[in-house]
Amino acid sequence: MRKTLYIIGLSTFVFSCTSQQNVKKNTYKPKTPVTQAKPTVKPTPPVVQKPKVVSDHGVDFFTTNIADATKNDNTASYGSIVTAKPMGYKVVKTYFPAVAQNFRQRYLILHYTALPDDKSVTVLTQQAVSAHYLVNNTGDNEIYQLVDENKRAYHAGVSAWRNDKNLNDTSIGIEIVNMGYTTDAAGKRTFAPFSDEQVKKVAALVKDIVTRYQIQPTNVLAHSDIAPTRKQDPGPMFPWKKLYDEYQVGMWYDEAAKQTYLEAAQADITARYNDAGFIFLIQTALQKFGYGMDLSGKWDDATKKTIEAFQYHFRPQNYDGIMDGETWAILQALNQKYPAK
Repeated sequence: MRKTLYIIGLSTFVFSCTSQQNVKKNTYKPKTPVTQAKPTVKPTPPVVQKPKVVSDHGVDFFTTNIADATKNDNTASYGSIVTAKPMGYKVVKTYFPAVAQNFRQRYLILHYTALPDDKSVTVLTQQAVSAHYLVNNTGDNEIYQLVDENKRAYHAGVSAWRNDKNLNDTSIGIEIVNMGYTTDAAGKRTFAPFSDEQVKKVAALVKDIVTRYQIQPTNVLAHSDIAPTRKQDPGPMFPWKKLYDEYQVGMWYDEAAKQTYLEAAQADITARYNDAGFIFLIQTALQKFGYGMDLSGKWDDATKKTIEAFQYHFRPQNYDGIMDGETWAILQALNQKYPAK
């Protein structure tokens, strides 16, 4: 009996101790509250109000540039906005225009027609050749537009300048009525002059186009520049320096830079003229400036015609196609002033 009572008492004691331990383990401890950071409220950026598309008689226009002009980007439309009209749907200009765009028109190419006024109009409007503008020689204040600036005219043909080819795609063409050149018995070409009235028209037209499309000076070119082996227009009588000096259009070298190169250039011509390495150097400099040509290391026909085209534009007093000291100095001065990018 005593043993039984002893076992019952011991069991009660063990149970009591165990219960106390469990109570200690399960003692409630309040959690320390964690302070949560308040979410940062970002200020709402101001909504940039784009200029509105302007409608006139059901035709839409957008004439304000909201893109980055420093990157030669432009959102302005010079002419009506061409828009799709899908059947059963409405195209809206709620988000027009995107800023990431630029003009197709990157080059301006000058030509002469080698025809009188009436025939120039007929050929450029009725045959498989055209230009955006035709500058007549009738003494009036009119300039004929033949092709929409947003469309390709067929004026450049097979052509190249620096890294670009087929310049019809990216250019505006201006044809100038002029009779071109005659050739004497010795094969020397004599070019017809341009009238003062024509030059003023061309200069005003070029200035307008260059300004609107932000065309770079290096991209205002002669047909002979972009196709030197087959074209001569507008020839050495066209006053490129006048456009540069009086209208700030196109390229021209700095006289001081030319003089710094002249003595060494003349020495090169005297000592190295027929050296293949020197010829290769000349061809490389012409190619670097922009002319599309092969580097043959020879005074071949293509090189001669390219030098001639260069002289038409930048040394018109003598355009014999022979690389002399002055031409070499001018070429180096131009490459210094207008480096390829």
